[in-house]
Amino acid sequence: MASNSCSGVPKWERKTRLFLCIFGLFLSFYALHVEISRERDPEYRAMCDLGDSVSCSKVFTSRWGRGFGLVQFFFAKDSVLNQPNSLLGIIFYTLQLALGQSVSSRAAFLLVLASWVSMAGSLYLAGVLAFILGDFCVVCVSTYVVNFLLLFTNLKRRTGLEAVKTKTG
Repeated sequence: MASNSCSGVPKWERKTRLFLCIFGLFLSFYALHVEISRERDPEYRAMCDLGDSVSCSKVFTSRWGRGFGLVQFFFAKDSVLNQPNSLLGIIFYTLQLALGQSVSSRAAFLLVLASWVSMAGSLYLAGVLAFILGDFCVVCVSTYVVNFLLLFTNLKRRTGLEAVKTKTG
């Protein structure tokens, strides 16, 4: 594994993180755009609506498109806490970019932790997509892939930082 000699962070990690986070932000902003457009105009047809069972707008405007479909059980459906999942994605990818600027072991731990949480959410939503909604959402599945690749990237970063810490400590 090629890494920056002083930091332990793999050389490919920064560019990979930048690409994945920008792509994740693009997907999240697009999902938010589709949801808002569909709420304003029920006839709106998004580019990702390819058929009856391949429709991202159907998914984004379902109850699972906000607060993972869970927040509404604890708060009102129109509560400020019941935000679109895409907004949570925007926050997640922004934090991944920001924390990725630090080479501290604490930042590496938080990156991995946030990635595991995003993977849990991705697996849950993938299950909802397949077994409850019976739909295929290209944008959703793309975010699941980005989240998995960020987890892999963050695990490699943490391993590299721990190896340097072991050598110097």
